[in-house]
Amino acid sequence: PSYPAVATGGKQSYTVTSDIKTQSNPVVSASKTDSIKHTFREQEEVKEDLTEAQMRFVETQKLLGAQSIPTATNPHVMKTLNLPDTKRKKIIVTGGAGFVGSHLVDKLMMEGHEVIVVDNFFTGQKKNIEHWMHHPRFSLVVHDVTEPIMLEVDEIYHLACPASPPHYQYNPVKTIKTSTMGTINMLGLAKRVKARILLASTSEIYGDPEVHPQPETYWGNVNTIGPRSCYDEGKRVAETMMCAYRDQNDVSIRIARIFNTFGPRMHPNDGRVVSNFIIQSLQNKDITIYGDGSNTRSFQYVDDLVNGLVKLMNGGCDTPINIGNPEEYTIKDFATKIRDMCGSESDIKYLPKVADDPTQRKADIRKAKKELDWEPRVTVDEGLKKTIEYFKGEVEAAGEIVPTGPDAVKPKGA
Repeated sequence: PSYPAVATGGKQSYTVTSDIKTQSNPVVSASKTDSIKHTFREQEEVKEDLTEAQMRFVETQKLLGAQSIPTATNPHVMKTLNLPDTKRKKIIVTGGAGFVGSHLVDKLMMEGHEVIVVDNFFTGQKKNIEHWMHHPRFSLVVHDVTEPIMLEVDEIYHLACPASPPHYQYNPVKTIKTSTMGTINMLGLAKRVKARILLASTSEIYGDPEVHPQPETYWGNVNTIGPRSCYDEGKRVAETMMCAYRDQNDVSIRIARIFNTFGPRMHPNDGRVVSNFIIQSLQNKDITIYGDGSNTRSFQYVDDLVNGLVKLMNGGCDTPINIGNPEEYTIKDFATKIRDMCGSESDIKYLPKVADDPTQRKADIRKAKKELDWEPRVTVDEGLKKTIEYFKGEVEAAGEIVPTGPDAVKPKGA
């Protein structure tokens, strides 16, 4: 038999000529030959198409494993490093779908680690982390930390707990459980798998301070039965448990006392100063101040906080460290600053003071500078510009946002 080669599109195929004979079919007709030629070509085209599809799929998977995907909330692409197994860590971030947690997830993912977000979405929002949902080194576990969880990890960033007064006062018993039972469960996990654990504590443990600025050695001035005590005292006992597990069970711990933080992805209805002032200014609504506006706060941009948390986790200090920006503002001056940066025509309206609202708050960060070589890098003005741009998009998307007042309220739109 003869098999003359025929050039077809740069490839070789073979025709079966009419001199092929078999016992059952001595002669293959011309029409049968054409049919066989057509079938062979179809098979090759299918194989070629399948190979190209497979190659495109593999390339897409490689791309998705090397970066985030743009979303409405997070339009910028973030590249991820490809670390060797010996350097890549498996890290839990509880509360990882929240404001601070999601920014921490971004940093850890870009560093090339495997990240597991554990969140019950009480205040967290899925849109804050959806740009990582496709990534092979990212996992989401919808779970309440007040219940035990069994995972194998190297590090735990324990951020889970509502942090704004209206939200944590909505269910004070649950807030206390999150800070106590949640912390016990995470400490138990850290003990079992020999992981290092970082607690996101708070400047609220200083209460209404009589020492200014507040160093880590200050024990605080907290009303143990006031409306804010579910959060303040919950975090204080969480710190106590961290130190007890360190001393009794040799668990490696880190404690960050976080001062007021702002930036993109703040919950628009969290009732905090920055989000409320920006939302009110962008909509030319009255800016509401509770009290005479003379009380003070210091505000840090979220990127600075995240860098501080990572430095603390990887550092050698196992006692509490303040993470905050010592640049201090009166609430009245801060409201005026935001109104001017928004180009707003809002009036400032003064309402009755909220119970147990601290009169002053300013971070003493000498210990952070010494132990972590950390201090804020982003100015308040730079951070506010980015945050205002973020909230412009939120207001446009929602049409209107009604800011949350000081009263206890369930989070909206989580």
